[in-house]
Amino acid sequence: MLRYAIIFLVVALIAGFLGFGGIAGTATGIAKILFFIFLVLFVISLLTGRKRF
Repeated sequence: MLRYAIIFLVVALIAGFLGFGGIAGTATGIAKILFFIFLVLFVISLLTGRKRF
């Protein structure tokens, strides 16, 4: 999921550089959402992960 967030971020940067503001804004929004979903899932996996004793 982090991979998709990075891909959308790169797309947003390229679109912004080329002057496509609407596409860049949308791609940035998607990248932010995917990144926060990744963070939530990462924290949940850390809290509920297997513990070896």
